[in-house]
Amino acid sequence: MELVSALTKGMESVSVLMKGMESISVLMGALDLSLDPKEFFDGSIKVFEEFMDLFKDKGQAEVASTVQAELESFKSTMLDIAVTGETGAGKSSFINALRGLTAEDDGAAPTGVTETTTEPTVYPYPNHPNVSLWDLPGIGAPDFQPNTYLRQVKFKRYDFFVIIASERFKCNHVALAREIERMGKRFYFVRSKVDEDLRNEERDHPRTFSQESILERLRMDCRKHLQKTGMSNPEIFLLSSCEFTKYDAPALVKTLQDDLQGLQRLAFLLSLPNLSAEIIEEKKAALQKLIWLISVASALVNVIPIPQLSVACDISILLGSMIAFYKHFRLDEGSLANLARQTGKPIAELKAVITSPGAKEINRDVVIKMLLKGEKGLPRLTANLPVLGPMLTAGISFLTTYFMLLSFLDKVAEDARRVRKTALKEDGKKRK
Repeated sequence: MELVSALTKGMESVSVLMKGMESISVLMGALDLSLDPKEFFDGSIKVFEEFMDLFKDKGQAEVASTVQAELESFKSTMLDIAVTGETGAGKSSFINALRGLTAEDDGAAPTGVTETTTEPTVYPYPNHPNVSLWDLPGIGAPDFQPNTYLRQVKFKRYDFFVIIASERFKCNHVALAREIERMGKRFYFVRSKVDEDLRNEERDHPRTFSQESILERLRMDCRKHLQKTGMSNPEIFLLSSCEFTKYDAPALVKTLQDDLQGLQRLAFLLSLPNLSAEIIEEKKAALQKLIWLISVASALVNVIPIPQLSVACDISILLGSMIAFYKHFRLDEGSLANLARQTGKPIAELKAVITSPGAKEINRDVVIKMLLKGEKGLPRLTANLPVLGPMLTAGISFLTTYFMLLSFLDKVAEDARRVRKTALKEDGKKRK
């Protein structure tokens, strides 16, 4: 529906466009690259005919402009997340974990037992510089005042705040939360270093140790102290930056996603490391929707009657999209090197399970070869349809771009699943 919303801005008839796009969406959903070639071709022809009928005399230039603006809006969407708390609470470690890095990785936030942050410091996501985590100075100073603190750290810059405590939440945390709320922004309470609490409890009470009961006790203790200071029903997330896929970290990531809207939500999702198989699937589903916009943009370039322009643009669009998909799924060289270092796996072992062309191998020649041979039965409509002008070329380009990117997306998503599974294997039998 986001695509429909974008396209209707340039159309004369909203109702006709919505009905047409819904019809195309249903037809596309019924197609599968594994279908019998004739069945697949017949289905592709139906989509092609719907596309031609929908965009016939509907102001292609206006639609192209609107689609391009939507794609540019996605590329330029900014998200700034503030991380604050007392000195030593683990702010920097949390920032590194949420970015999929360790303290020794390039671009990681420095960590230590003493205060390492004296002014707001920005840490962009490695492959998504428009999404940034900000490490704010500690709030534990005796003269701390929430209103002056927020002015000092340039409160308006941030979209929401994560407030971290490694022990009990105190009056300073609540005062800051109230001030953030008063100014109309969201905040989230995070209780860090729960792995240390669990180890201590298991060491001191080995016979009665129960992880579930200890975590619940920690949660209730945090809630009690926050309620004493006037917070009515605070939600607390328990996590360990050293074991970031455990405890409440998945719930926190899901909550942050759900509370964001539109393009910011998409930007946050695509910036995340592959913390779980579910995140990989969510990325794939989100990118499938984005392929609609990319394909329409590619198609409408073809209504411009300049020789060779459409082919050059199609190749550029496909090349740029494929490289972006690699980065979204953390299959680029830098991400694989970080993952290998973090898990102690040779990078060659991670690369060995990747079946799609390597990130460095994706170039114009590779894309041209894929276009010529047709990916998995990609419809070669040019061999079966008469040349009827620019809109015919546009329809063919729409289908070609859509199915090539859909096929490539399937491959890189599957590669991401295999890489994650390989990275998490320990002696071939543990964590999966």
